[in-house]
Amino acid sequence: MIRLHHCPQTRSMRSLWLLHELDVPFEVITYPFDKTLREEPYRSLNPAGRVPTLEIDDIVLTESGAIAEYLCERFPQRGLGRDPSHTERPLWLNWIHFAETISQHTAALTQQHIALYDDAMRSPIVMQLEAKRLAKTLGLIEQRLVGDYLLSDFSAADIGVGQAVYMARHFVALDGFPRLSDWFARLEARPAYRQALPDGPGLYARDFYAPWEVKA
Repeated sequence: MIRLHHCPQTRSMRSLWLLHELDVPFEVITYPFDKTLREEPYRSLNPAGRVPTLEIDDIVLTESGAIAEYLCERFPQRGLGRDPSHTERPLWLNWIHFAETISQHTAALTQQHIALYDDAMRSPIVMQLEAKRLAKTLGLIEQRLVGDYLLSDFSAADIGVGQAVYMARHFVALDGFPRLSDWFARLEARPAYRQALPDGPGLYARDFYAPWEVKA
């Protein structure tokens, strides 16, 4: 039994996408982006009140990087992981966890633009700083992309980083990153990616949120 606890347009999207790519039977329980995640019965499953949470047999995993590693090891036939003897294993691991480096800045920007309900609580300075930091992470991908995918062929590394870029593009335009843009377009064309997208309105009401200007 595989059950994913998921909130659309959050980090759990990468776990959902991966499960679709693996083409294994699983169940999805979807939650709104609100206090429901901090209430019972979900709180007993994941006291941090965050997604994803993956139940697989008697195991509960709550970190998207760990979920990616475990699922790829559990279902190696799809070739989305890299076993310890593979020459690409170190880079694969680095990209899997680099997704979180991107997402920490996206999370800060999501909080500033969306989660804070009063304009007086938002910080134009934080928005601008985090957008610049986020752009640096995208620049690193741009520099290191040399082929169609992050490694020699498509893997869970593309899923993790691709989902992080999916969120990041709400705050940093991809126009200045031509190789990244081409790579992301290839990911968008994958059926499993489209299956992981929200069915209706998601967390982001707009396609792009520009940083507020700092008023003199």
